[in-house]
Amino acid sequence: MVVASGALFAVNGTVSKLVLRSGFDAPQLTLLRAAGAFAGLLLLSLVLRPGVRRLRVRRAEVPLLIVYGVCGFFFVPMLYFVAISRMPVGIALLFEYTAPLLVALWARFGQGARVRPRLWGGLALSLAGLACVAEVWGDLRLDGLGVAAGFGAAVLLAVYYILGARGVEQRDTLSLTTWAFGAAAVAGLLIRGFTEGAGGWEPITSSENGVPVWLLCCYVVILGSIVPYMLVAASLRHLPATSAGIIGMVEPVLAALIAWVALGAGEALNTAQVAGGLLVLVGVTIAETARTGAREPVPSPPDVAQPVIKT
Repeated sequence: MVVASGALFAVNGTVSKLVLRSGFDAPQLTLLRAAGAFAGLLLLSLVLRPGVRRLRVRRAEVPLLIVYGVCGFFFVPMLYFVAISRMPVGIALLFEYTAPLLVALWARFGQGARVRPRLWGGLALSLAGLACVAEVWGDLRLDGLGVAAGFGAAVLLAVYYILGARGVEQRDTLSLTTWAFGAAAVAGLLIRGFTEGAGGWEPITSSENGVPVWLLCCYVVILGSIVPYMLVAASLRHLPATSAGIIGMVEPVLAALIAWVALGAGEALNTAQVAGGLLVLVGVTIAETARTGAREPVPSPPDVAQPVIKT
């Protein structure tokens, strides 16, 4: 499920780049995906059994749902868009995908979990591989705000994994993702309301690279948001947050390959980048086998039917 979500997110990167080229700005696109995903998931929640009962929220759950949604479903993509607007995409991803290391550090020092030493070796290999994919030894021009945005996205991505692991212990996947996108949509509306000179929605009627922008937006909402986020949330019933974060590091490699195929020679990978991609996969494998014990699947919350997700 994590690998499948990574593939969908990777395709979504190229699709989102085309949408941004059409004239949308980053806050607009982030609001569009959050509001569209919330509407789609809300409808799905009402149609599937047990209907509206699934959406009931206890007062004690409200803070987690708000923080989980605003951090992971709004500010992570927003900060990523800021980072790629000021730095190369590969460099921005390198900063963002330090998140699994932050999750591992939290598990080790925040929760006192036991990990085998090879976890750190696997993470080091993965980060080295990402450095090769990004070609950090080249003509590197780091922008201060871009670096801050990249690291900010990493911190909030780690928070997303950690809170997601807690959220699936309290709620079913569908309702958790629905309310998280709802919180993200509200945050987007508030930010847009206080932002002067916000762009209009006219680009949605145009086309980019011969594809209607409205169709690209549908991908961003459905296959770039609803399906992959639900897959990640569902995976946390079977994997600890550390493992989900580590496996998710295959996304930059997949994103580079997809961009190369979809956008042409300008995105082609050289030998060093291919070697870096292999290092990432090796590091993921080593780190994933470093857990001291298997985690039992998280039981479903009582009286809540689980939706079947097909991709």
